[in-house]
Order: sequence, then C-alpha cells, then structure tokens
Amino acid sequence: MSPSRTATGPAVPKKRRAGRADGGALLAAAVGAVPGGAARPGQQQMAEAIERSIASGEHLLVQAGTGTGKSLAYLAPSLTVDGPVVVSTATLALQSQLVDHDLPRLADAVEPVLGRRPTFAVLKGRHHYLCLARLDSSVEDEPDDALFDAPRPGGTKWLGEAGRLGKQVQRLRDWAEKTATGDRDELDPGVDDQVWRSVSMPARECVGASRCPFGQECFAEASRARAREADIVVTNHSLLAVDMLAGRHIVPPHKLLVVDEAHELADRVSSAAQAELVPELIDRSTRRARPLLRPDLADRLTEAGDALTVGLAEAPAGRLTAGLPPALREACTLLDAATRAALESIGDVKADDPDPVRKQQAKAVLDELSATAQRLLEEADHDVAWVEKPENGSRRALVVAPLSVAGTLATHLYDERTVVATSATLALGGRFDTVARALGLEAPPPTPPSPAAAALATAAAAGRTAGPTPVASTEGSRAAIGTVPATEGPGWRSLDVGSPFDYARQGILYVAAHLPRPSVSGLPTAAGEELLALVGALGGRTLGLFSSRRAAQQAAELVRARTDLPVLLQGEEALPLLVRRFRQERESCLFGVMSLWQGVDVPGDACQLVVIDRLPFPRPDEPLAAARAAAVDAGGGSGFAAVSVPIAAVRLAQGVGRLIRATGDRGVVAVLDSRLETARGYGPFLRRSLPPFWYTTRPEVARGALERLAKS
Repeated sequence: MSPSRTATGPAVPKKRRAGRADGGALLAAAVGAVPGGAARPGQQQMAEAIERSIASGEHLLVQAGTGTGKSLAYLAPSLTVDGPVVVSTATLALQSQLVDHDLPRLADAVEPVLGRRPTFAVLKGRHHYLCLARLDSSVEDEPDDALFDAPRPGGTKWLGEAGRLGKQVQRLRDWAEKTATGDRDELDPGVDDQVWRSVSMPARECVGASRCPFGQECFAEASRARAREADIVVTNHSLLAVDMLAGRHIVPPHKLLVVDEAHELADRVSSAAQAELVPELIDRSTRRARPLLRPDLADRLTEAGDALTVGLAEAPAGRLTAGLPPALREACTLLDAATRAALESIGDVKADDPDPVRKQQAKAVLDELSATAQRLLEEADHDVAWVEKPENGSRRALVVAPLSVAGTLATHLYDERTVVATSATLALGGRFDTVARALGLEAPPPTPPSPAAAALATAAAAGRTAGPTPVASTEGSRAAIGTVPATEGPGWRSLDVGSPFDYARQGILYVAAHLPRPSVSGLPTAAGEELLALVGALGGRTLGLFSSRRAAQQAAELVRARTDLPVLLQGEEALPLLVRRFRQERESCLFGVMSLWQGVDVPGDACQLVVIDRLPFPRPDEPLAAARAAAVDAGGGSGFAAVSVPIAAVRLAQGVGRLIRATGDRGVVAVLDSRLETARGYGPFLRRSLPPFWYTTRPEVARGALERLAKS
C-alpha cells in the first residue's frame, strides 16, 4: 500500500543518504561523464532555476529549446530532494530515453559526488503489467470473452487466427515463469493487443492485493513498491492524469513533480476524464456479468446495448449541440436502469467469495457504464458530448468529455508539491500566459510590449519581402539566452532558456505568401507545384507534414509522377520502418500526417527541407475544440483567437521543430499557407511562437538555398 497522506502533507519514505550535493555539482558531474560533453548556458540556467523553485516551493514553467539538454537540467537538481521525485513524460520515446540512457548514465556519474548510487524506477498503469489472476483464468475466458471480443465483420475469427492467438497465450504463460517485472514492454516478440487484454487487469477491475489470490506475486504492486523506494520515478502523463482524478493514491507521495513535454498535459487529462458508450463494450460486459445475474437482468443489459446500436446508427457524427437525440436518450436511460439493477443484484465483493476477481471485474465495467450513462443524461454545461464514427465505419461511440480541465489541474496538480513544467513549446506568441491558463495557473494581466518587441511585431506584421530576415528575434539573440520575457503569477514564474542552436544561421523559414489562401480540402494545385519546385531544388531529403491524409496522398502521387525521387507515405508501411528508410536513403521524401509533426527525430542531412501544407488549425468537426471556442464566443470573447490559434501555434512549432535537431543541421522550413504572412491578426502571433529562423517570402531565396544545400 502507498504511504498514507497526513494533514500536513504527503508521507515520503525516508532515504539513507551518504551525502548531499548541490545541483550544480551534480550537473557538472553528469555533463562531464558524457563523451565530448560541455556545459551549456541554457542547461545551467534551467538547473539553477529549478533549485530555486525547490527551495521556495514556487512552481516553474521552463521553455527549453531542442538541444538544451533539459533532461539532465532537471534530473540533476532532482537528486537534491528528499524522497522520490516524479518525472512525467508524454511519449514512450522520451520515457525510454530517460530510463535506458539518461538515468543510468547520471547514476554512474554522480555516485562519487553523492557517496551512493541513486536509484530510479518506472511506473506505468496496471494494464501494462501481466496479471497472474487473469492469466490463471484466461483458459476459461478465451472462447467467449477475451480472445473473441472483437470479431471480424460478419462473424468470429477464423480457426487459424484463433489458433495463433492461443499460441500467444501459451507463450505468455511461459514468459510468466521467467519475467521479473511482468512489463509488456519487455516481452519480445510482443503479442496482439486483444491477447494482452486477456491477461492484463485495468485498474478499475482490480480487487486489490489483499483480496486477490495472487496479491503477493502481483507485478503491478511490485512496480509501485519499487517506485516508493526510488529517488526518481518516471511515469507518463496518462497515469499522472488518472492519479489526479483518482485522489492521488497511485503515484507515490513526492515533493517535486517534473512535467516534461508539458504542452501535452492538458490534452492527456482531458482524455483521462473522457468516457464513452460503445455497443461492443456493453455486450462484453453483459457476457462477463451473466454468470452472476438472473437471466432477465442480463436481457435488460442486452436490450440497452441494442438500443444504443440503433441510436448511433441514426445519429449523424459530430457534436451534440441540442442535447441527446431521443433514440440515444432512450438508450442511456435503459442502460442506466439495467446497470443499476445488475449492480444491486451482484452485491459487494467479499473476501469469502468463490471468485472475487471475476466478481470485481463484472462490477467495475457495469459501474463504469452506469456512471457514463448518468453523465450523458445529465447534459451538464461543463461537459461536451458527441457521436464518433470513424471513416472506416468499424466502430461507433457516444462520447462525453470535460469542456475544460484547467479547473481540475488548478485543484489537483499543484497541491502539496512543487511543479516544474517544461517543453520546447510553452511560450505561444512570445508569452507564457496561454499555456499557464491551460495548465490551471492564474495568468497575470497583459502588459504593453517593450519598444523593441513592438518594433519586431510591427515589422513582422508589415511583411518583409526584400530578403531573409530573422523571425521575432534579432539575429542570434535567442540562440544564446532566449528572448521571451519572464512571466509571473500567484505562486509561479516562467523562464525561457533558449536553445544552443543558431537558428538564424542554420535555417530559413519560407512562407509562400504568393499562393492563394487555402480553401478546398486536400492539396491545391498551386501548392502542389510549389512543393515540386522545392523538392526538386534539393533533390529529396524532404519531410512533408500535411493537414489531412488526402493531402499527403495527393502530394505523394504528384512527386512520384513528376520526379524519380523515392516517396515514403505514412500508412503504406509501419512508421518506424519508414523513418529508418528516410534516414538511410538520401534522396527520399517522407510524407505523413499529425503523428509525424512530433514523433520524428532525423538529425543530419537526411532531412533538410520540412514542408507544411497549411496552418494546423483544429478542424471544425473536432468536437472539443469547437465546443471550447463556442463557449468563449458565448462569453463575449473570440473563440478562434482563444482556442484555435493556440492549438495551431503548438502544432506548428512542433512541426517546424523537426528541421534543426543538432548544431550541424541546416535547411529550410517551407509553409505553403500564405496566411502565416498575410493574416494580420494571428500571423505575427504564430510566427512569434516559432524558433527565430531567417524569414523570407521570396520563393527564389528558398530555392536558391536548397540548391546550394544539394551541392554541399
């Protein structure tokens, strides 16, 4: 069990420390252990700011550009804190980098300074770990429940596939005898998702170690025990969000929380607070609960599932702005009544139940269905509901999510701990205010810009076309220490430590201002011709980031038809394979959609041109963004400026950031959307959210630079 909380704060396990060192000494030792490692001003500045926050208890927002070395900048001062420090990441890639590379190297480097070797642990959700109780009962589950819960259209799985899945379950049984952690990520080769679901346990279905026959051997409980004893605990935003919503009893009590990739936290909390009703889930829950229910109660659940299927078939996809349609309201009413009756019939889970695990599983899924149905029927102003129908039509759902999570974060994120939130994308439009509000921090009132900032904004709005000029920065200034002004609010402050990259010398931001404003979906003809000219000038080495799958496909077809360059298109092969080929094949182009905007890291000359087809505003049919914008409009503000523009700023900055990944990188970012230059209102805001590349709207300047790169 986790240490209990007290009235004065979280109970933190005591550490046996042979010595204490300041963060500067620890950082120096860590940097010195890296081959060719050298102190970086931004890294030192960030580490010192974190030490001050640890001492004062003041929360900190830190924008640290690519190449700053921010991982070591927050890990080193973390070792000065008594008790565990929790580091939360948004991506598995960063989590793996910390656990497999940064932390082992740090532990080796600082051991002589600390007089002991610091420890670290990974904490994931229960469903990431093998559940011995589920594995023990999986033979009974396989025919009707776990392995056949997602049948092929028109019937169950064919015999050969069922046999393949059965072999995977047997391999899991063999692995269970050998593994020390039960962590799915250590299983090589892996297994299908549906097989893993049959042997893992979601947190809501777990009976707890005290009532589980395998409680003393539980892999998930063992991971939590390791986390309570570690100096640094690495987790993810999704589990951090669940921990906050569940009363902070999953992640071990701690005094310092570091949120890396903090620009994604609010979205992960929204996802954690989201719920949905799917006919398949009702059917699966009914089959699981049927042995515990009278036949008439099980039939009522089936009837509710059938009603939901009909209601979803009749309702159009999209946000429900006028309340639940009658058919969906009837389905939710039937489901609420049926699940309540079923839960009352099943009763409490008791220690002497013949199978407490199965009983808890049945109760958990029914309780979740009941709560979601009631939430939808309530139609609260703070919730948004919509019907989801993917393009392939394979899965339909009725979804509900919170209109905003800022209040949730304000209430649960900062209590009893100091929070350091960091990312390369926190200062939107040159200020931290927007992200601060999204993270539940009270932002200060706006202040007039300084004369220098006003001059830069005026110049940006006027549009420079005489030649390349720096964007939202004087040349080289932000490369040294950053130019975003510090912001402070009640109990928090901000810092931009810049980047070691000399963006103004390493790259050009080219906006094709001569192109027509994009209007139709897909890739406009003029934008396609501009893409061909740019790709042809460089001879490949192009990462194309597109706003839709249709645009990416059209771009791939165009370049394949008009050039001999190899084009790799997302979806045609597994993404890791495509990225590896893109790195290795010098003349190749990689085209894809939103997952490429953040997930690709290709330093060197394999990627010297990043093309963005249009500004990544949320689509009008994105229910949450549309609802949030409508709420701002209703309050007298501008929903587009308050919601859509910041979303586009984060996405655009992440996409642009794919170009310069190392100090030797050079290249061009080409935005084929003239609005980045011509839109007087939001164009300057978006440009100030980007690294300070040299800026031009002249196509001959961009093509000339690419031709020189091609010859180098």
